[in-house]
Amino acid sequence: MTAVLELAGSLTAGPMTEPILSGEVVPQGMSVTWTKLHPSEMFWRQLRFAEFDVSELSLSSLLIAIDRGDDRWMAIPVFTTREFFHTWILVREDAGIDTPADLSSKRVGVPEYQQTAAVWARGALEHEFQVRPSDVEWFMERPPQLSHGGATGFVAPDGVRLSYLGPDSDIGTAMLSGALDATLLYLRDPNLVDRSRVDLEADPRVRPLFRDRRAEGVRYFRTTGLLPVNHTVVVRREIAERHPWVVLNLYDMFVDAKRAVISKVRSSIAPWSALGLIDRAERALETDPRPYGLGRQAAVLETLARYSHEQGLTSRQIRLDEVFAPCTLEL
Repeated sequence: MTAVLELAGSLTAGPMTEPILSGEVVPQGMSVTWTKLHPSEMFWRQLRFAEFDVSELSLSSLLIAIDRGDDRWMAIPVFTTREFFHTWILVREDAGIDTPADLSSKRVGVPEYQQTAAVWARGALEHEFQVRPSDVEWFMERPPQLSHGGATGFVAPDGVRLSYLGPDSDIGTAMLSGALDATLLYLRDPNLVDRSRVDLEADPRVRPLFRDRRAEGVRYFRTTGLLPVNHTVVVRREIAERHPWVVLNLYDMFVDAKRAVISKVRSSIAPWSALGLIDRAERALETDPRPYGLGRQAAVLETLARYSHEQGLTSRQIRLDEVFAPCTLEL
């Protein structure tokens, strides 16, 4: 099919997007010029300047934007990244933090208070370990002019103690100096938004809150059934409404990209599988740990929307049919 649309897009680098960024997989009926960006920078640029016709976007920031009347985007139920985000918490060895409950009254850094990973981590702290956002003293690295919240009108929710780190500081140096006791998550990859650069995980003064992150992730999943997502894909609303087929063709492209990744993994392990040496890996490929579509992800997405409302980021729980394009609601 000859391309009838020329679009500008942006994606983060990762296993599920590599076939798209490399040009191995392309959408039918359109030509997209992709820019590879760090998510911190991409989301800030998209929320503030609306640079791209199609891009990944922070689910939390999208919920907040919708709540505040920003209807520039329609989402496609594609979720490129998933993590147990509360297992990313880092603490100082000398801060007296041995369990999640010990975070109460501590000074905790966060790159961006409203970012989706932070929403999921605070939700886990509250619902799994009874540590509420108001129990913690928060310090945010990104200033309003370079934050996602600066583009969506973020103000600290009622009852939340939130300060901004000064321009000459960042989470990494504040952790090492003792100005912070912990950080909810830590981003140090170079981009226009995040300032931290020091490798905290290589410093003996800092360790994960959950010493066995894998075990905590297994426990959390078995308890909640949730594998949190933080990014979705959005299309400029005016394009989706004028050309509804664009939404489904882009969805098919992301599905094809994931199939390409799985096919390569199968091919790489085939000789060993034939010898019966890695049957467990072969069986694992029969499941999809990153499913797309709303049918299998409604519980995860509704939980995120509930957490956003509980944490004072949205005035109500945003419905999924307000977020995702109508033609995708049955996927």
